[in-house]
Amino acid sequence: MARIYEAVVLNNGGRNGEVYSIDKNFFYRVVSPTSNVKEATNPEELFAASYSACFNGALELVMSKRGLTNQSIVTAKVSLNETRKEDYNISVVLEILIKNLSKELAMELVTEADLVCPYSKAIKGNVDKEIKLVNE
Repeated sequence: MARIYEAVVLNNGGRNGEVYSIDKNFFYRVVSPTSNVKEATNPEELFAASYSACFNGALELVMSKRGLTNQSIVTAKVSLNETRKEDYNISVVLEILIKNLSKELAMELVTEADLVCPYSKAIKGNVDKEIKLVNE
């Protein structure tokens, strides 16, 4: 396996602290998602941002192999769930729109992208995930 890239991000303070890269080019204040603090994020938003970008990148790769350049938009909804007292997990709903494409072909591409996406591979069997095609 050849490493292409390694991200290094530190956290200080858990869910009431900050996350940052060593050079501070990446810096966010983090809070609990239920705190309603403005100008801060939470781990679920960060995961949603990362997963939507990664999945859309995989989808664009799959489309490019077929010579397609349709615009795609991936919305990731990441939920923090309490399964029982002080036992938590996350679940994900990916809503995918591929403009100007039939539902059948779009679903075929989405299914293939799900097999390519590193985030999909990482959560397989560990996180409840639903994929919804929102093509009109």
